[in-house]
Amino acid sequence: MIENTENGLYSPAADFYIDPSRPVGRAVITHAHADHARAGCGCYLATPACAVLLKARLGSDAGVQELTYGMPLDVNGVRLSLHPAGHILGSAQVRLERSGEVWVVTGDFKRHRDPTCAPFEPLRCHTLVTESTFGLPVFAWPDPEDVVTEINSWWRQNAEAGKASVLFAYSLGKAQRIAAQVDAGIGPIFTHGAVEPMMEAYRQAGVALNPTLPVLEIQQRKDFIDALVIAPPSAEGSPWMRRFPGARRAFASGWMQIRGNRRRRAVDRGFVLSDHADWKGLLDTIYASGAEKVWVTHGFEDEMVQFLREKGLAAEALRTVFRGEAEE
Repeated sequence: MIENTENGLYSPAADFYIDPSRPVGRAVITHAHADHARAGCGCYLATPACAVLLKARLGSDAGVQELTYGMPLDVNGVRLSLHPAGHILGSAQVRLERSGEVWVVTGDFKRHRDPTCAPFEPLRCHTLVTESTFGLPVFAWPDPEDVVTEINSWWRQNAEAGKASVLFAYSLGKAQRIAAQVDAGIGPIFTHGAVEPMMEAYRQAGVALNPTLPVLEIQQRKDFIDALVIAPPSAEGSPWMRRFPGARRAFASGWMQIRGNRRRRAVDRGFVLSDHADWKGLLDTIYASGAEKVWVTHGFEDEMVQFLREKGLAAEALRTVFRGEAEE
């Protein structure tokens, strides 16, 4: 049903690629992050919400065909459908069925609640192609609502001390998730230039977010004193940061589970908030699928494969260009 090629995951029977690594004629897209949605493809198939983000990223003239969750589409005898992955807005798992055989490609996914996207839908299949970005037992996520409470407390303390709060978060998905849940009563929320266009795309798709303003529209430094500033990790150490002298800095990522990563980032706080499944979420998904064969990609593939084989599952590592939770 699927094979791994130099252009990425390919369905020979249906003649399309899933999240191709290079421009191809026909691409089925699980979500709009850059490592999964490349520019230059002849046509794209994605969920309606993902289509909004694709056009924001790739241009309004990108040829995107929309397919709603759960709606079957026959492609050369292969029954294709998209199902919620819970990763970011519009993210989808790809389910393929032919002659009673079912394959599922999860794309990136998470199991925890997120008000900015549809919740993950468990699927049964014979073969599962799963991500493994955080495929080690050390990665066990706290309750996201508790993490948001921690962010609010940190922001409030900084505001009371007259310090801006700069929170580094990935510009598509994580930034919007934070903007939707923090307490805007603490102060204004400002955004980096790479973040605000995605905020507007989410709003265009009907997602409720707290009001935000681009940093470049603010002229006075004093306006940042009690503010939360959401910026991509790449902004750290850049001249852009000079606007916030004395600011407190934090990073929201699953990688903050490891204390050493916090030290290397040289931030004041690390908030464990990920848009990917943790170890338990990965295993729950694999077991619930009932899959006889599991392909593991991007992340700790070898470690996950070894664990699954010890549990009696037929598992193998699948080398792809997907980066998991990495800055675009």
